[in-house]
Amino acid sequence: MAGVGQDRAQRAVTGRFVGRRVVVTGGSRGLGEHVVRLLLAEGARVATCARKAEPLEALRRSLDAPDALFTQSLDVCVPERLERFVEEAASALDGLDGVVACAGGARGRGITEASAEDWSATWEMNVGHVARLVATTTSHLRVAGGGSIVVVASVSGWKPGPQAQYGSAKAAQIHMVSSLARELAAGGIRVNAVSPGSMLIPGKRWDRMRQEDPPAFERFRAEFPGRELVQPEEVADVIAFLLSDQSRGVTGVNLPVDKGQNAPTPEGY
Repeated sequence: MAGVGQDRAQRAVTGRFVGRRVVVTGGSRGLGEHVVRLLLAEGARVATCARKAEPLEALRRSLDAPDALFTQSLDVCVPERLERFVEEAASALDGLDGVVACAGGARGRGITEASAEDWSATWEMNVGHVARLVATTTSHLRVAGGGSIVVVASVSGWKPGPQAQYGSAKAAQIHMVSSLARELAAGGIRVNAVSPGSMLIPGKRWDRMRQEDPPAFERFRAEFPGRELVQPEEVADVIAFLLSDQSRGVTGVNLPVDKGQNAPTPEGY
């Protein structure tokens, strides 16, 4: 992904995040990696985590200034592990100014097949992870005089599609943001959500469909008025905007970055 960093460095708004310290969960690949690289290119110091150590180490090795990145491998769903990472990140970065909740996921299939454990795991990956991340980072943001929290939700959180456990969890994230924005405003903390549409990420579902089943991919493209899926760097740009002072008047919103997508999956509905 070195090309991503080089391209991002060329496009960066010089110095927008110089002196800023940001935590990003799920930052080793996909959208999270784009966010991390963008913030670093624009001068931030960043702490990120992911389940596997190898992609995090590969990310560090690809950077021109690896000392600006603090990493740990962990499962954000493990009790107290995420909280410990936040405290160690805040210590390593000497405080926090911003937070991006990018880690997430889903388990299980349709309602008659998904188990109670599938629902619980999906909820914890999304809602529980965000709640604990915000609860742990809030004190550090207040010490810094305020800050910005961005939660990566999904088009599936407000446009129906399978599976229900994932859409329900993402809808809960969106509601949580509107509530937390009011609760934390007195401390100078802004809270917003970004809802990406279906992103074309190398090696992921839609990229595999494009390569393995071109007719199905062409049908899916019809869900987009411009017939183009969302690029992760387009979402990263919006996340960076919400972290920056350029959005200082924005809080409690859910900002779709979906290119006007209709159904969030090829199954429609």
